[in-house]
Amino acid sequence: MSTSLTIILGIVAILLPLVVGRLYWKRFDHYFGRGDEAYMDTLEYFLKKIGSTVLIAFIILWLGMSLVFSGNAGS
Repeated sequence: MSTSLTIILGIVAILLPLVVGRLYWKRFDHYFGRGDEAYMDTLEYFLKKIGSTVLIAFIILWLGMSLVFSGNAGS
């Protein structure tokens, strides 16, 4: 794989978790909020929301980086 293609795919692999994390953060209330404003204002709910968003973003980042750099070991 050429160097410029690796750089472009690396940038995409870094930016994709940010986009997915932002979308997940915005839709978390719809999926897990249960429509209860009192529950959604608790620390427990916020920690679940931030923890799951970070976990999903890091998994996508790890997968993206492993795919980008998997073929460049011998080059």
